[in-house]
Amino acid sequence: MPELPDISAYLHALKPRIVGRRLERVRIAGISLLRTAEPKLETAEGREVRALRRVGKRIAIGLEGELWLVLHLMIAGRLHWRPAGAKLAGRQSLAAFDFSDGSLVLTEAGSRRRASLHVVEGEAALEAMDPGGIDVFTSSEAEFRQALIAENRTLKRALTDPRVLSGIGNAYSDEILHAARLSPLAQTHKLSEEEWTRLYAATQETLRAWVERLEREADAAFPEKVTAFRKEMAAHGKFGEPCPHCGEKIQRIRYADNETNYCARCQTGGRVLADRSLSRLLGADWPRTLEELEALKRR
Repeated sequence: MPELPDISAYLHALKPRIVGRRLERVRIAGISLLRTAEPKLETAEGREVRALRRVGKRIAIGLEGELWLVLHLMIAGRLHWRPAGAKLAGRQSLAAFDFSDGSLVLTEAGSRRRASLHVVEGEAALEAMDPGGIDVFTSSEAEFRQALIAENRTLKRALTDPRVLSGIGNAYSDEILHAARLSPLAQTHKLSEEEWTRLYAATQETLRAWVERLEREADAAFPEKVTAFRKEMAAHGKFGEPCPHCGEKIQRIRYADNETNYCARCQTGGRVLADRSLSRLLGADWPRTLEELEALKRR
């Protein structure tokens, strides 16, 4: 799912292309995409784009008359800048927003249609779509800490809760925790003062670095290959590869369709965290340390 840095890159690329331009037509091919009936989508046509905004993991396109088109790409939705009037070919093409010199096309891979488009009117209606998480770039360390300790949860759960922090998901939470040298299963109510300072700094520095990197790429070309798995990442998607800090192999915890990646040496004091499915299988034989894990592999 595109997260804060990816959404920022999209907005950065869209600004010179559509702000100040008139939206000539909206074409919908995916019948499940549009989630609102009023205001009617047709009322957006002919209006000038006045603003772009990130609302959590959503992209909001502000039109004259305080009308907003709000896109949520979910897991597999992606945006593309195509020549004006580009055809919506294939099952993956869900919508096109046509301008005089180009079309913004929304696609979604896979068979499950989760991406959504809402049409809302007025600032209050737009704000109502915000899950409520704080902006990590504008919050103080005290505000950041207060948001995360509202409930005693694991750091992984707290960082990825859109009601707590705005725009962070599975990929960048792995990168933040790796940079902060903290376990994804550490409890928010049990962090020390020094650990809070590390986590706050790592959150801001990691996200800012990725925003800057992806916006530089968007200056060169529209971001066509938005992905949660990037070769420059330290932990996310790097299971079995060496940690860039210590050289130990990156570990993982798998659950449902996701996995959490971490370095046992840097983040958990050498302790291997239980993988739900494998720990059930291995029971008492589940390795507790990196040394036990290596011994198990040699059997």
